[in-house]
Amino acid sequence: MAENSEYVIEMLHITKEFPGIRANDDITLQLRRGEIHALLGENGAGKSTLMSVLFGLYQPEKGEIRKNGEVVKINDPNDATALGIGMVHQHFKLIEVFTVLDNIILGAETTDKLGFLKKKDARKKVEELSSRYGLSVDLDAKVEDITVGMQQRVEILKMLYRDNEILIFDEPTAVLTPQEIDELMATMKEFSKEGKSILFISHKLNEIMAVADRVSVLRKGKYIGTVNTKDVTKQELSNMMVGRPVQLEVKKAPAHPGETVLKVENFSVPSHTHKADAVKDVSFEVRKGEILCIAGIDGNGQTELIHGLTGLDKASGGKITLCGEDISHSTIKRRGLWSSHVPEDRHKHGLVLDFTLEQNMVLQSYLDPRFQHGGFIKTREIREYANDLIERFDVRSGQGPVTIARAMSGGNQQKAIIARELDRDKPLIIAVQPTRGLDVGAIENIHAELVRERDEGKAILLVSLELDEVMSLSDRILVMYEGEIVGELDPKKTTVQELGLYMSGAKRDKVGGEAK
Repeated sequence: MAENSEYVIEMLHITKEFPGIRANDDITLQLRRGEIHALLGENGAGKSTLMSVLFGLYQPEKGEIRKNGEVVKINDPNDATALGIGMVHQHFKLIEVFTVLDNIILGAETTDKLGFLKKKDARKKVEELSSRYGLSVDLDAKVEDITVGMQQRVEILKMLYRDNEILIFDEPTAVLTPQEIDELMATMKEFSKEGKSILFISHKLNEIMAVADRVSVLRKGKYIGTVNTKDVTKQELSNMMVGRPVQLEVKKAPAHPGETVLKVENFSVPSHTHKADAVKDVSFEVRKGEILCIAGIDGNGQTELIHGLTGLDKASGGKITLCGEDISHSTIKRRGLWSSHVPEDRHKHGLVLDFTLEQNMVLQSYLDPRFQHGGFIKTREIREYANDLIERFDVRSGQGPVTIARAMSGGNQQKAIIARELDRDKPLIIAVQPTRGLDVGAIENIHAELVRERDEGKAILLVSLELDEVMSLSDRILVMYEGEIVGELDPKKTTVQELGLYMSGAKRDKVGGEAK
């Protein structure tokens, strides 16, 4: 044990296979006590699989795991928890109809001699943890009513409640606002100072450079190497990850906007959680050949605005005109006849998880004469179409078009949705966090596709929480704060700092009405 004592966890020669794919191919990963160790790789490189092996969700075909130099067997997450290993998953494992407190203590409840829950004690412990680490949450709110950023805090508190010492974060910042990301980074550093050891899966090179001590890189299931972050550049890391030089800046010519495609007037959408409207009297236009970005801190009405525009939620007032036609009262026209929609929640609104990849690729177009005749599906044509999209957008899966969507990595699920929606050739593209959970190579490709669509005359309404993406991809920026548009900015003439002032409500202009 002495020679290995610097490592709290060692995963040695791990191999894990699924039908048609070797997700982990002889990978060795060593985590030092008290360090933040990043795991970097493309979508489908095997990062989440490797961490799921450590957390007991999967059993490897080969290899062993050691804790403090001793070989351990992790058959399931209960074994992992007993060893002090906790995990925040990319897609949260929360019960939506339970309260925050119930989710945190679920499976680790303390009871009195008669078997009754000691909820008061549990609440006190969670409140102390929440206060100590700056993870404020409403313990009595139902999970279905809180933002994804808050849901992640719940997942972190679940780990802390169980006194875990080895913390796995799988793509923890994919759904967070810039402010929440900064808070999470500070929290992770605090954990590290206290001697907790962190494994941090990410695609975001800025975050890795800011917070990680070391980085291990995986590519297509194989181990590429481990480096100290202080000894490498972002470009070198991206080359290790993708295997080729990556363009980290968005390349685009100036926009030449044409006629208005989408006109939104005095639009309001009710809130699910309180009596006031979540979107209040909003007006704007999106024109041909431009990318208009709605920016803002998560929870300021962006989700409800898009749900109202696309017919997922009912508006409480206002008018929507698309290509000159009033579609305010036509959900069918909003839901896909006139626009493509990359939704915020890929599982709820983007995919049917138990359908195959090829079935998901034609969800809105299977009635097209290309894919059916006389009510009978043309399976060969659908497969050829799916294979074409898979190749064009580099969607990786174990069994190609017949892979069940649920079995794919989150990033490849996202690529599948983007492939389907951008190929539908609609005058308006609504893209909500289109690069969420994608690696730098995939982001480069998606940005290039969106710019190409813009240059071909499409109107693009982008909603993004990524400030780099907002600044580099958009031609105009509208900032939402508390359900209202409080500023219109030109990305070439503003700064991230100024954008942040509008997003936090510290600054507001007269936009589409009187400033408050």
